Amino acid sequence: MKVRVDPQRCQGHTLCAMIAPEMFVLSDLDGSSSAVCELVPPDQEDLVREAAHSCPEQAICIEESQNGSAVSPNHVKTTEVSA
Repeated sequence: MKVRVDPQRCQGHTLCAMIAPEMFVLSDLDGSSSAVCELVPPDQEDLVREAAHSCPEQAICIEESQNGSAVSPNHVKTTEVSA
C-alpha cells in the first residue's frame, strides 16, 4: 500500500495525524499534513485507511496492490476515499 496527501486539498484538520500519528506529520507553518513515508508498513494499513475515510477534505489518496502483489503501474487500484 502507498499513501500520499494532496497538499492542494489538505486544510490541516489534523484527523489523520490523530488517527495514524506514525504515518502523518503536520507542518509547523500551516498545519497541513504530509505522509511520513510513501510505503505503508503492514501494521499501519488499517490506520491509514481509517485516516483516509476520516479526512473531511478527501486529501488522502491510497494505492493498494491487487492480491497482495507488488505495486506496479498496470495493476494498481488508486482510491480517493471520501468521508
